[in-house]
Amino acid sequence: MGPKPFASSQDLAVKEQTLEALAEGVYALTAEGDPNVGAIEGEDFLVCFEAMATPVAASKWLARLREHTDKPVRYLVLSHYHAVRVLGASAFETDVIVAHEQTRELIAERGKQDWDSEYGRMPRLFDTPESIPGLTWPTLTFSDRLTIDLGGDRGDLVLQYCGRGHTEGDIVVWLPRQRILFAGDLVESAAALYTGDAFHRDWSTGTLDRVAAFGAEMLVGGRGAVARGRGQVDAAISQTRHFLEVMIGEVQAVQRRGGTAREAFETCHAALHPQYGRWPIFEHCLPFDVSRLWDELSGVERPVIWTAERDREVWAQLQS
Repeated sequence: MGPKPFASSQDLAVKEQTLEALAEGVYALTAEGDPNVGAIEGEDFLVCFEAMATPVAASKWLARLREHTDKPVRYLVLSHYHAVRVLGASAFETDVIVAHEQTRELIAERGKQDWDSEYGRMPRLFDTPESIPGLTWPTLTFSDRLTIDLGGDRGDLVLQYCGRGHTEGDIVVWLPRQRILFAGDLVESAAALYTGDAFHRDWSTGTLDRVAAFGAEMLVGGRGAVARGRGQVDAAISQTRHFLEVMIGEVQAVQRRGGTAREAFETCHAALHPQYGRWPIFEHCLPFDVSRLWDELSGVERPVIWTAERDREVWAQLQS
């Protein structure tokens, strides 16, 4: 058997997108394991969640949303800094782009490198990449919590930082009245985790505890189907935690016996594959996940910046 194709470079099949109305004026677009996006209607405006990878891709999402509402986008909320989530922002034609303050710092520190990295890993998501005008810069940031009044009798929309997890700056969107949570990549529903920029120990403990404490009755994760009902919501959070805990346990065990990162990858793959191996982007993510966790458990506090060159090096070291 030859080497595995790099990341998702050969995943070129079109995914079926599904637009769901989760409650009155609350929408989610899912796509067979591709990144999810959402929108919430205010009285006379829209709050959109996530921006897709290019303006062309985002415009296609907005065209479907316009079948349900013609309200203008007042706020675009970004859960974190990764390129496939943010580079389509110009399509929304809004001056208010909201993110955590740490997300803005990460864009400044590593946004261009992340753009190059993710384009190489997931070219299919970059529909018409030449339409990207440049890096996306938040215009409104916060540190802990930000509340948006949706107007009329629609209640509030709460943006909340739950702690370090998938990145240093992930936020969630919470609709208390409808008990709907847009969790970004802090929770995945039947999709593998990408943890290459993660803080695994924080994420698997306090951060997910705070996510669970919302008591959501519907949850839109970063990828995968919408979780409906407390049973599915709890299951999505639990599987996210379990994936992280298994990785931590396996990598720690290899390090303690003086093994190598390649051995850690192989033991993680063997431990996770029976339950998660058929899920979207499992094979793509795991080498980058293990590389970051190896560093973290070795005392490297902040993730090393991913570049297109480093991606290929790590893939050759662990996955090929």
